[in-house]
Amino acid sequence: MRDVFDRPASDACPAPVAPVVVASASAEPAVSTPRRRALGLAAGSALWASLGVLSGCGDPDPPLKVGTIVFPGYEFLFLARESGLLKPEEVRLVELLSSTDNLRLVEENRLDAATLTVDEVMGMRAKGVDLRIVAVLDVSEGADAVMARAGITTPQQLRGRRVAAEDNAMGVVMLDAVLQAASLRVEDVVKVPFTADQSVMMFQSEKVDAVVTFEPWVSQLEALGAVRVYDSTRVPDRIVDVLAVRQEVIVKRPKAVARLVAAHYQALALYRRDPVLGSKLMAARLQLTPQEVPSSYRGLRLPDAAACREMLRPGGRFDSTVQALQQLMVERRLLERSASFEQLVDARFLPQA
Repeated sequence: MRDVFDRPASDACPAPVAPVVVASASAEPAVSTPRRRALGLAAGSALWASLGVLSGCGDPDPPLKVGTIVFPGYEFLFLARESGLLKPEEVRLVELLSSTDNLRLVEENRLDAATLTVDEVMGMRAKGVDLRIVAVLDVSEGADAVMARAGITTPQQLRGRRVAAEDNAMGVVMLDAVLQAASLRVEDVVKVPFTADQSVMMFQSEKVDAVVTFEPWVSQLEALGAVRVYDSTRVPDRIVDVLAVRQEVIVKRPKAVARLVAAHYQALALYRRDPVLGSKLMAARLQLTPQEVPSSYRGLRLPDAAACREMLRPGGRFDSTVQALQQLMVERRLLERSASFEQLVDARFLPQA
């Protein structure tokens, strides 16, 4: 099948296109807000419309294409759009089905920026993609957890059990941490690969005894009687979501990058000032009621610009996070070798207080 990105651009100036959800035809519809999965299906033509370069319109600077997925920590970019803080002519939010799709388009130079985890940024940089972290969006403080069946109450009881975990750094970090806490090795459990949007289905089908997952599935599994035996409060600052931008885009369009970063923090401030209004604006995309939106942020620390600046300062907590994460990724063969952290962060776009 011809790739939709190979479609020639129209000579006519295209009509504005709203950001869309992109999914593969084989994907099953999600039932709730996934962290690194988007909701619903969209045709390939919609994907092209969402990512296509606007040409022939007399605009030398088309919108920045920002790849993202539905996850509460990323939602403030959409809140910024809904509240008019992000202009469609400046930024186009491209919602994708999974982090895999997001990373593929980043690697293929089809996105200018993306919402990613730190480990995903490091993996892209190892492949030669010059991404720079310009903002921290959230830090997991309990949002990622190991949920087990009733009767399993401690990490030690996972020995010999079937544990579902994603084959990505988040899954590796959490599985490695819970096994270390129990003095177990990977060989001491039966690891079952899956994707996190299958958390509830895997648990209900009794195919696994425990699931390495994150909100909102943690709360859904708790409602089904699952027990939290370990969570990211035990590995502080290890799982961090960030906004990453291509270096060539930073060089060519620094003002647009600055507006993008500022919009996230402005939307975060808006939500904190008026959570009722913010929840109403975010609820539909998250497939939650407005009353449920605040609980979707359970276990997530949302740093403002000042806190982010402190995190990202040279020699700060973020440096330690990256070093520990890289060591683990090399040990687990998610990275071939260690790399320099030089120029990983570009904090100059963080707005001043």
